[in-house]
Amino acid sequence: MRTSIGRIRGFARSAARALALAGALLAGGAAAQGSAKATFAGGCFWCMEPPYDKLPGVVSTTSGYMGGSKRFPTYEEVSTGTTGHAEVVQVVYDPAKVSYEKLLEVFWRNVDPTVRDRQFCDVGSQYRTAIFYHDDGQKRLAEASKAALEKSKPFKAPIVTPVQAAGEFWPAEDYHQDYYRKNPVRYKYYRTGCGRDERLKELWGKAGD
Repeated sequence: MRTSIGRIRGFARSAARALALAGALLAGGAAAQGSAKATFAGGCFWCMEPPYDKLPGVVSTTSGYMGGSKRFPTYEEVSTGTTGHAEVVQVVYDPAKVSYEKLLEVFWRNVDPTVRDRQFCDVGSQYRTAIFYHDDGQKRLAEASKAALEKSKPFKAPIVTPVQAAGEFWPAEDYHQDYYRKNPVRYKYYRTGCGRDERLKELWGKAGD
């Protein structure tokens, strides 16, 4: 009996989470009307929200998961590195106020594009870098941006960040959203301890945003 009750409760929790995530996806789609979406994987999604949030023309940023096969993945599942997902930030922006090229520029300057399946102190495929394009125009611009950077980059190592088609986006749990605002002290401690800004300065000549 206890086992059956436990299974029922587990199913109820899963169903509730599925409904919540579906609602978040629908809300995101509504907010995006008249705007455009861009999705980037740059390691810990906590650190990828701030540089876009302060960019004029950005409507919203949402931390989440993309690139895996499991539906409704949880943070605990993605953290194991077995679901195939990467931590990503999905940016809703107004193309009349900020260009996709500018979003790409911000992306590059906030990641280490020379390593695979890791970013700074975080190791695993879930922390890989990637540009997930949503249409042919974004694909063309992303590939052009990468090619131009290969010629002008201030470091010798090759750029290994892939440009690939966007898959289904799954918003992360609420406590991950705007983490740097909700928990500024913990966020700063994590970011500093992870060596993110130190490495970005080595690569680009200045720390991240």
